[in-house]
Amino acid sequence: MGHRYFPHTPEDVARMLERCGVKTLEELYADVPAALRLKGEYDLPPQMSEQEVRDYFAALAEQTYPLECFGGAGFYDHYAPSVIAYITSRSEFLTAYTPYQPEISQGTLQYIFEYQTMMTQLTGLDVSNASMYDGTTALAEAMMMAVAAGRKKDRVLVASTLNPFYREVLDTYAHYHGIHIDTIPAKEGATDFDALSGMLDGAKDVAAVIVATPNYHGILEDLTGVADKVHAAKALLIVSSPAVTLGAIKSPGEWGADIAAGEAQSLGMPLNFGGPYLGYMCCTKALMRKLPGRIVGATTDADGQRVFVLTLQAREQHIRRDKATSNICSNQGLMALYAAVYLSTMGAAGLREVNSLSAAGAHYMAEALTATGVFELKYPERPFLNEFLLRYKGKVALSTFVESFAMSGIFAGVQTADDELLVCVTEKRSRRAIDDYVERVKLFARQQGNV
Repeated sequence: MGHRYFPHTPEDVARMLERCGVKTLEELYADVPAALRLKGEYDLPPQMSEQEVRDYFAALAEQTYPLECFGGAGFYDHYAPSVIAYITSRSEFLTAYTPYQPEISQGTLQYIFEYQTMMTQLTGLDVSNASMYDGTTALAEAMMMAVAAGRKKDRVLVASTLNPFYREVLDTYAHYHGIHIDTIPAKEGATDFDALSGMLDGAKDVAAVIVATPNYHGILEDLTGVADKVHAAKALLIVSSPAVTLGAIKSPGEWGADIAAGEAQSLGMPLNFGGPYLGYMCCTKALMRKLPGRIVGATTDADGQRVFVLTLQAREQHIRRDKATSNICSNQGLMALYAAVYLSTMGAAGLREVNSLSAAGAHYMAEALTATGVFELKYPERPFLNEFLLRYKGKVALSTFVESFAMSGIFAGVQTADDELLVCVTEKRSRRAIDDYVERVKLFARQQGNV
């Protein structure tokens, strides 16, 4: 298959193949299953004019319709001030790739510095990097960082209440780096810290303990004394939280965590078919040199003016990859800018208001839904912020309930089991939208003979 846009000549390709020890491109991709290989030309439409392209995508857009979103499970529909799109599109900020030359990258360096500052304030830790691809890889990199700091320790204890998406990525990283993961059991929806104490007792090979709050069930976990237990075993405590919740709840630093890592999409970033996301990672000063990525610092130039520079960056990630603590060298720079603008626009009071409105709506909705008799809270004694797990008591399948709501323009929540629905409320869900949801539940129940 010819590619006119590739600059390599047949001779170039032949030399590269010889260097790789193969004779043909087909041989180079021999490990790829035949069923997955492209056997013909790309199925692309013919060229179009600009107007035809606009019409084409407008027609695609008409095939979709937005749903009133009551889903969460790690990814949240929060309000984004309109000023963010304007600022993030300005040329002095929207600079390509890595700011190696400070004399021409002051805009990029400044927003990275401000992003780092605000993330350390949110997490209560000393240092922030800038930044990671998403929350899952950020937490996996935090695990790798802890194991590197622990030297010969190769075991990590992970709470069973962690988001399963995160756990899958942790397992993948661990598998290929010789790390052993053990699961901390749960008790009534929250981490069983008595069980954790038993797992740490006498353990010499535990590098880190990973917990989440709010956890996957939406429950706010009480981490009182956990850091003391972990540190007594000479291990590190890693806490993961959706970034926006840190504007209202106790920070990882206040809990005594050594590392905080997770997803920052909740800082106003729109949900858009799987991205974009932003992984944050912060740590104590003692771990700074193990931190993947880079750190921007402030200094003064020859004229005494305040300027910004790359202060710390692990060169192993570029030139000695086998010795690197991380091989993620790039980052979500544009999303770090987005987060910085969101945080500076909202401020501390704005973040508190976002969480207050979300929590008020969630508790109102949980009470109203349980009153219908169709649902009950799975963990009624556990505190939650803006997300809660329901047990479905209807006569028809829960999947049918979810599908019927989708047909009515409502994303009812995330189904986590045959009879469990994880529902989330953010500040964007109005009282009217919540009441409409509840009334539709009652109507659905009557139609199915539940009441």
